[in-house]
Amino acid sequence: MKRSNHKRGTRRKESSRRQRWGHQRREVPEILRDARQDLRALVIEHGLEVFEAMLEDDRLALCGPRHEPNPEREAYRYGYDEGVLTFGGRRVRLRKPRVRRKGGSEVELPSWSEHRERDPLERRVVQQMLIGVSTRNYGQSLEGGLPEETRSLCTERSSVSRAFVLRTAQAVREFLGRAVEGKEFPVILIDGKEIGGHVLLIALGVDRQGRKQVLGLEEGTTENTEVCRSLLQNLIARGLEVEHPRLVVIDGGKGLRRAVREVFGQWALVQRCRIHKLRNVLEHLPENRRAAAAAALKRAWGTDGVEAARRELKRLANHLRQEHPGAASSAEEGLEETLTVLALGLTGHLRRLFSSTNMIENVNGTVQQVIGRVRRWRNGQMVVRWAAMGLMAAEGGFRRIQGWRDLSKLMAALEAHKPAAPRRAVNE
Repeated sequence: MKRSNHKRGTRRKESSRRQRWGHQRREVPEILRDARQDLRALVIEHGLEVFEAMLEDDRLALCGPRHEPNPEREAYRYGYDEGVLTFGGRRVRLRKPRVRRKGGSEVELPSWSEHRERDPLERRVVQQMLIGVSTRNYGQSLEGGLPEETRSLCTERSSVSRAFVLRTAQAVREFLGRAVEGKEFPVILIDGKEIGGHVLLIALGVDRQGRKQVLGLEEGTTENTEVCRSLLQNLIARGLEVEHPRLVVIDGGKGLRRAVREVFGQWALVQRCRIHKLRNVLEHLPENRRAAAAAALKRAWGTDGVEAARRELKRLANHLRQEHPGAASSAEEGLEETLTVLALGLTGHLRRLFSSTNMIENVNGTVQQVIGRVRRWRNGQMVVRWAAMGLMAAEGGFRRIQGWRDLSKLMAALEAHKPAAPRRAVNE
């Protein structure tokens, strides 16, 4: 009996210890969070003190010790002034020591000259905007607090917005104006995205090593031929070679298809996005017919031969023609260009990747995350700027495509489809 009581007492003690330890474990994250906040505030507060000490050291080096006359000195103390400095992602007002030469001209302290640049704040603004911090809440997102006597500037909504616009405008121009001369992109994918009542055409290139690169961005109200032509001509102006066999994957818009034909001629083989084609066909059908039609389309595109796929697609169109002529016409429209990857003999990952514009759809997902907090689009320029920032963020995470080692087979197939050179007239 004593042994049993001893066991029960031991279990109660262990249970009590576990409860206390569990309670402590629940409190640890809160303690760490508070400690980090206190540490950040401490670092910022003492960082300002250290910087002020650096300024005083500069003045000491220029003027010599206080209250020690020196006839050889060339500068003297001249009180204090208020200066503005970038610190911790914000602009702050500090008391700045002043120094003058004997002739009366102001001497700028070396430490102040080195740290007064505005760019650090603007870079911080861009980073905060891209991770989803609104201009209204920018000040609250900064780490740590400032001493009570230190005033913070440029954290208001209007200041942050101006800094973001100034910083990103140049970055966007450089990003969208990058030269592509000397680079080879055997595959180009083009798709559109609607943002704030504007249609943005995005061009994505894949090089011989399977690396992706954003090639261009063009704004318009629709995917008409003129907007698409402008996108492609911009690529050519930046060095893209026209007379080079390539695969162009498009969403199926007639304006885009016409622009590709006009700009690249027979040098481009067009693959129509199968996802868009599937969607277009199913929109012409009632709900109870869509599953069977979708299965038939996928079965046709999954065959290994062009002829077999063509027969399956025509059989589906004939089956739908009487009851749903719209769906039949949609299935037949651009039929051959949904089979281009089969004609090129692509298999595996390359066939899957280049049979649709899903690669750009994935990029658009990142763009949507970046622009998700914007509530009002003022103009097309603002749309382009934000979209370009989203594309830059997406490109930073690009990896080689799956199956990139098989791109040599695609290159060989494209060379085999290269248009023949025009015959020259023979002078008799």
